[in-house]
Amino acid sequence: MDEDWPTEIRLSKDKRTLHVSFASGAAHALPAEYLRVESPSAEVQGHAPSERKWIGGKREVQILSVQPVGNYAVKLMFDDLHDTGIYSWSLLRQLGAERTERFARYEDELAKRGLSRDPTRRP
Repeated sequence: MDEDWPTEIRLSKDKRTLHVSFASGAAHALPAEYLRVESPSAEVQGHAPSERKWIGGKREVQILSVQPVGNYAVKLMFDDLHDTGIYSWSLLRQLGAERTERFARYEDELAKRGLSRDPTRRP
């Protein structure tokens, strides 16, 4: 899919936003928190929709590295040491296009579970 081919992938200086532009002209600024909680890894997604995990406390998460995976994806390492998700070009495009709806669902699911986006503070 040529339209899913990235023309630019750039991590912001503060490591909180991944900027992705595509050959189709689509461009998205994807917050690290959003990418972390939408990780395609089995740790987050489970092996079936009923196993989906809703993870709180990731508001301040940062992306430590962006590593290419072949010519079809990137692997992101977050500062909470999560690094098992492989983000294909089509997934990044989809996450950008569906960001508003997906993030609203995430916030709703956290609220249902009594969780917060804010990290737990330790004394």
